[in-house]
Amino acid sequence: MELSEKQKMLSGQLYRASCPELQAEQIANKHWMQRYNNSAELLNEQRHELLLAHFGAAGEGAVIRPPFYCDYGYNIRIGSNVFMNFNCVVLDVCPVTIGDDCQIGPAVQIYAADHPLDPKVRRSGLESGRPVKIGNNVWIGGGAIILPGVTVGDNAVIGAGSVVTRDVPARATVVGNPARLR
Repeated sequence: MELSEKQKMLSGQLYRASCPELQAEQIANKHWMQRYNNSAELLNEQRHELLLAHFGAAGEGAVIRPPFYCDYGYNIRIGSNVFMNFNCVVLDVCPVTIGDDCQIGPAVQIYAADHPLDPKVRRSGLESGRPVKIGNNVWIGGGAIILPGVTVGDNAVIGAGSVVTRDVPARATVVGNPARLR
């Protein structure tokens, strides 16, 4: 049995995002983002209900300040007491997991979406993804970028503006572009 494009996407294989099933999910997600991003007047608890209805998981006390942007939503799992400031982007073509008690600054971008390095394959329109995992009690400074396939260990700190291209060990502090141990 051949896998659907969605099944390929979720398993990290090359897939076509232009297939009808994924396009319909992208449109539904755009409607959800519009509703969420117009929810600034709602209480955090009311906004949390919107997260619960759309994300794979949203722990108690999790707060994401609008505007917020994502590809699908259902691949995002955030723990309890997570705080994400304004203008964050999560490209969740495969699982993006954020542990408990994380503080994420404004304009942080987390990319699980990836593209082939071979120009012929890339030109064909195929895409892929690699899961991103952020541990518990992680602090990510504003404007940081987390690239596909990265794991950030518990209690780590990522400096503002850093571009994280490799795994970050637990309790480490990384800064710069590319991010390096401090």
